[in-house]
Amino acid sequence: MPLPETMFCAQQIKIPPELPDILKQFTKAAIRTQPRDVLQWAAALCGQALERYFSALSKGEPLPVKERIEMPLATEKTDAGLTPGLLKILHKQLSPKGMVNVAELKEKWKHLCLPEEQLKAILQLDDFGEEVEWMKVLALGCSVLGGSLLSSMKHACEILTRDPEGGAARVPFETFSFLYSYLASIDGEMPEEKTEAFLHRIKEQADQQTGMVLLRNFLTQPSTLF
Repeated sequence: MPLPETMFCAQQIKIPPELPDILKQFTKAAIRTQPRDVLQWAAALCGQALERYFSALSKGEPLPVKERIEMPLATEKTDAGLTPGLLKILHKQLSPKGMVNVAELKEKWKHLCLPEEQLKAILQLDDFGEEVEWMKVLALGCSVLGGSLLSSMKHACEILTRDPEGGAARVPFETFSFLYSYLASIDGEMPEEKTEAFLHRIKEQADQQTGMVLLRNFLTQPSTLF
């Protein structure tokens, strides 16, 4: 005969004061990120033990959580894969390393429930070894999002900027120049002198803006430069 279930009164149940806020943050993170596989995403947050998630929260370490909800475009499928918000998560997690092991990149990619085939296609765009330069992967990710050099650079600036959303999306000229030159070389159709001429014009404007490039500096340039 089964034992009767133990009954507790409210005075006997001790709820840690931090628990409601932790659960609230976890729930809000799931709503913002909208992971395709909640359990896999939660495992990425928690690791092998729940305390890793709590520890990361207390230490301010980057988590696989979007800053806001991304509403899908009308042309996007529900399984479209990489988005600017997800790429920004990866940037926060991997940019401090500079050089990233491909195995770690694949792990972070999987934690965000992104299709492995998409990462494989991105890495095949360049001759990468077992380690990759994160900024190059970021640039290639932006090219997947953008479809054109102009659009790719816009995504890159919006991901890298410290400006508030909807602002000028400023980035240092050195960063802009590196990403633009790299993507132009991967494309292989733009003459080097044309790339240099474009960057020279951008630098002239950046020099008047404390070395920063703004979206309007290149989105208003004649299309023949791209």
